[in-house]
Amino acid sequence: MMKKKLILETINMIKLHNLDIRTVTLAISLRDCVSEDIDVVCEKIYNKITKYAKNLVEYADELENDYSIPIINKRISVTPISMIGEACTNPDYVKIAQTLDRAAKEVGVNFVGGFSALVEKGFTKGDKLLMEAIPEALATTERLCASINLASSKAGINMDAVLKMAETVKKAAELTKDKDGLGAAKLVCFCNSASDNPFMAGAYCGVGEPEYALNVGVSGPGVVRAAIEALPDDADMSDLANKIKQIAYKITTTGELVGRKLAKRLDVPFGVIDLSLAPTPAEGDSVAGIFQAMGLEHAGAHGTTAALAMLNDAVKKGGIMASSHVGGLSGAFIPVSEDAGMIEATTKGYLTFDKLEAMTSVCSVGLDMIAIPGDTPVTTIAGIIADEMAIGMINKKTTAVRVIPVVGKGVGDRVVYGGLLGEAPVMPVNKLSSANFVCRGGRIPAPIHSLNN
Repeated sequence: MMKKKLILETINMIKLHNLDIRTVTLAISLRDCVSEDIDVVCEKIYNKITKYAKNLVEYADELENDYSIPIINKRISVTPISMIGEACTNPDYVKIAQTLDRAAKEVGVNFVGGFSALVEKGFTKGDKLLMEAIPEALATTERLCASINLASSKAGINMDAVLKMAETVKKAAELTKDKDGLGAAKLVCFCNSASDNPFMAGAYCGVGEPEYALNVGVSGPGVVRAAIEALPDDADMSDLANKIKQIAYKITTTGELVGRKLAKRLDVPFGVIDLSLAPTPAEGDSVAGIFQAMGLEHAGAHGTTAALAMLNDAVKKGGIMASSHVGGLSGAFIPVSEDAGMIEATTKGYLTFDKLEAMTSVCSVGLDMIAIPGDTPVTTIAGIIADEMAIGMINKKTTAVRVIPVVGKGVGDRVVYGGLLGEAPVMPVNKLSSANFVCRGGRIPAPIHSLNN
């Protein structure tokens, strides 16, 4: 009877409340693709990806049918490309980007991540060349995603890189202005980036990762909301937290099962399970909806940050008991354009930019998928990035910025990307100047608690 109950419960989670495996991401090391000749590098990259990922989509589809559990995205992450191209005597990072895109298309995955660099303490030649290539790379590819780690709790914040990335974000949006700045939607700036993160746009295969591994990201905001709504009206905060932990355990167990089965079929190691609550624009699949189930009138009300803190912590506590290999980001995401409830809250003015920033101090990522006016100065974007990097650095957590300065649009206009990227209103940003501060350059030192050896 207990087994039947669990089976029926899982079926209801899938059919009624949007439980899914959000992504299976095959991480592939490209460290053996280095060469002095860019053409050799591109050939090695293409051959390796198409060799190891050739069955990823097919086998994932088979498992989806076998277990009737939706697997929404199939993706690839690779070694940070700045490291792979810098040995070339004739480096061409745009050419590498287009090779990655071609390989991703050949094997049928949704996205390939890893057009990345880690510059929290400074730049190498390859880092600089890759960052300069990002706007054109994103404008001339379809499935490529890029990320740059600008800060860490150990190294501090590279303010030269922050300003450079603000310029890069702006240019990426301008080169894709016919698509409402889609290039910037595939570009993220990190503090304390995770090297085994399966979610885009920040996925990459870190240098400490194996030759290849399968990382899985699960999601189920609708399941959590339904579980909370089923509790008695007088349930206290401890009851809420315990229910979220129980549901997170069940969600993670489902992801662990599918991930290990797929890894076995692919004959690759199982890496980690990222037990994040990643919302979608679909009705009922919203983190903002969980806040309402908890008792808030809407996301953005006073108490939203406290609700998010409890949700994030309970998800981690429940999920960690279901797997020995939890990694990635793990927690709750608050991407504005990808969450139906967040879209409504920002449209109605319940959620402001400043409130979103406060919420990032307790969530799993940061300022994510936020459309801002196209005429926002580069220095203001740099200030936004710097603030978010500081939150991550001080709190020893991953934070990120994915803002989209939409060329030709202002506050109140809308951008529509469709699919998982959703839609969002263009939000106002602070008009005060950050220019003299962000243009100082240099590195903001790491906090005192970084000296923990």
